[in-house]
Amino acid sequence: MKTLTCDVCKKNIFQPVAGRNYFHLAHRDICESCKDQLELSLKSVIRTKQPFTYEWYDRLMKDSIEKAMQTGKFEIR
Repeated sequence: MKTLTCDVCKKNIFQPVAGRNYFHLAHRDICESCKDQLELSLKSVIRTKQPFTYEWYDRLMKDSIEKAMQTGKFEIR
């Protein structure tokens, strides 16, 4: 049996299936609940960005994940 650990909340993910109960983003493994929190934290920022670029979004996502790894949770803005 395989287990994987979420890089943000440090919870174990039993029987990991990519894209279903864990996600590999920015070279990090993130559980489903942390991915939902990431999307929620970025939602308001993304809506106000004009013009939108994927380079900016990628940098914002990586920075948010790194910050959450230090604190153990995502900051909802």
